[in-house]
Amino acid sequence: MLTAKQHELIQFIQQRLEETGISPSFEEMKEALDLKSKSGVHRLISALEERGFIRRLPNRARALEVIKQPEASTPAGRQVTANSPANDVVSKVTNPPPAPSPANDVIEIPLHGRIAAGAPIEALEGQSSLPVPAALLGSGEHYALEVSGDSMIEAGIFDGDFALVRRADTARDGDIVVALVRNEEATLKYLRRENGRIRLDPANGAYDPQVYDAHEVEVQGKLAGLLRRYH
Repeated sequence: MLTAKQHELIQFIQQRLEETGISPSFEEMKEALDLKSKSGVHRLISALEERGFIRRLPNRARALEVIKQPEASTPAGRQVTANSPANDVVSKVTNPPPAPSPANDVIEIPLHGRIAAGAPIEALEGQSSLPVPAALLGSGEHYALEVSGDSMIEAGIFDGDFALVRRADTARDGDIVVALVRNEEATLKYLRRENGRIRLDPANGAYDPQVYDAHEVEVQGKLAGLLRRYH
């Protein structure tokens, strides 16, 4: 039987795979489980791997696959009833996420012009394509935008990078999104909700947050990855 933290971790991994097709980072797992260090995450993952609940996909960073799940009703610390025998604690995932594409596959995704990581500028104009390693993308429909500006440099996003974006019209607080402002201009920012309004936060102390009425901002996608060219 799994411990409470092991049970919590496997449920979190499965949820993120279903939502994004990408395994959560160790930092995200540490925060979700309220652990003090990433070493605790490593120990939990190793224990789950040894017991056959998850496996690491070779040659891919942040790639975990859930093989089986514990019964939601019987994490460690709860009693197994007479109608729920102890040897039936584990059940197979009924509909596991699609198998990730091989790491060496390359696919073409639409490239839609430039997007601001500073003041909003027009985006989603023009139509070309960008070859992207399939391993960088999860499930869903994706497109790419070339980043212009430096307001997200503290998040590791630099001028000239290509933002790989998964199409979505909703996002959680703290997600990095492509936000269409007033149906005219788009920008790449952290999304946060504040007193019924939308705040678009930069990742650069030289820039101020941008605050809008909720109806003025439309989410057009969430950041899924980055490509960078070195000259």
